[in-house]
Amino acid sequence: MRERQKSARLSALFCLSLAESIVKFFAKRGEAALCNEMGSIVQTGARGWLRMLTGITVVDFSRHLSGLICAMRLAELGAEVIEIESHAPEDSISQAADKEGTKGGKGGFFLRSRRKHKSISLNLRTAEGKALAFALARQADVVVESYRPGVLRHLGLDYDRLWEVHPAVVYCSLTGYGQSGEWYQAGGEDLNIQAVSGFLSMLRDAEGRPIVAELPIAEYAAGLYASEQICAALVQRFRTGRGAYLDVAQADLLSSWTGLHVLLNQAKPGEGTPPKGLLSYQVYETADGQFVALAAREEKYWHNFCRAVGRDDWETLHEAAVFEHPDVYEELKALFLTRTQAEWSELGAEADCCLTAVEEADRWAENAYARSREVADSLPLLEFREGEAALANRRWPSWHADHTREVLMKRLKLTAEDVRSLKERGVIPE
Repeated sequence: MRERQKSARLSALFCLSLAESIVKFFAKRGEAALCNEMGSIVQTGARGWLRMLTGITVVDFSRHLSGLICAMRLAELGAEVIEIESHAPEDSISQAADKEGTKGGKGGFFLRSRRKHKSISLNLRTAEGKALAFALARQADVVVESYRPGVLRHLGLDYDRLWEVHPAVVYCSLTGYGQSGEWYQAGGEDLNIQAVSGFLSMLRDAEGRPIVAELPIAEYAAGLYASEQICAALVQRFRTGRGAYLDVAQADLLSSWTGLHVLLNQAKPGEGTPPKGLLSYQVYETADGQFVALAAREEKYWHNFCRAVGRDDWETLHEAAVFEHPDVYEELKALFLTRTQAEWSELGAEADCCLTAVEEADRWAENAYARSREVADSLPLLEFREGEAALANRRWPSWHADHTREVLMKRLKLTAEDVRSLKERGVIPE
């Protein structure tokens, strides 16, 4: 508990440091109103820290999930995100997302990734469309993109060109294999990234075969990592006035995790804990066909579990592998089949033995943890679940909508006639 409290205090101090740096930056620029608003946020406590990027503008050219997750996180921290989509329908990631078929014709992927954004549609195949995109990027504090290396250079929207007129910009490129090296132009999906990095080799089933995870681990992880790097670059900018170019590669991140795992386990690549793991670190089936996760790796938790189930004779086995004690493994499996998931979950809470229910993804919003932390508050998909009285008072975000006219007129000072002319020439949608 003390360690968690210490970690929380350190996180809070970082948040305050960033917010205070932003206040000082805007104060130097003479933006009193915004400075006052930011100053009040610094004083408001935990709820205020969620808005610590108020006043920051992000222009997002992302076409893949990692970039969208990154921009989503920045928006949740208070930044205004202007998402630039291709006017050509076949180029938009939303087309693939619509196949999920949620209410209103919007895919769940699309909504989950793009809430709290303002979206503008431009035809980047036209000179005018590229010029408008460049003008918006020139006003931004942060630019995020996830195109294959070289594409935005071809469009005249790359970092080098933008830096010439806006050296304070923080420009983040998110790709699978980075902007250099032998693989930089290679195509790849999340599974390829996991495989190339060695990460996939650490996820195996009982027979030792690598497991294909349903969650796009590399994309989610890279999106979160990129948002962290952007926040750090903003701190540098507010202190020195210098912007930054961030080359974030999914394979780099997962490769570093793989290397860290190897070092921490003091093992060579491919070796380490046997595929079926430890007795104390397993998923077990329960009497009602559900599952629980026992993660009593620490001796005290394993002892608590053994005593709670009346098996003191197992106490010396907290670091024992399944293959070393197959008889005990079979006894454990039989033991867990004697109670339901709820009963085991209750025992885990009472005994403090790191025993928790494996919550089903389609019911995750109803589990005790998600309810207690209000994790589901801002997920738009939950609005469509019928018969869920507990969700009736959730604070739902705005649905994804096109803001092309609003952004062009407000940000670039275009007139209604200018907008009408752009529509006629196919630069923006009707």
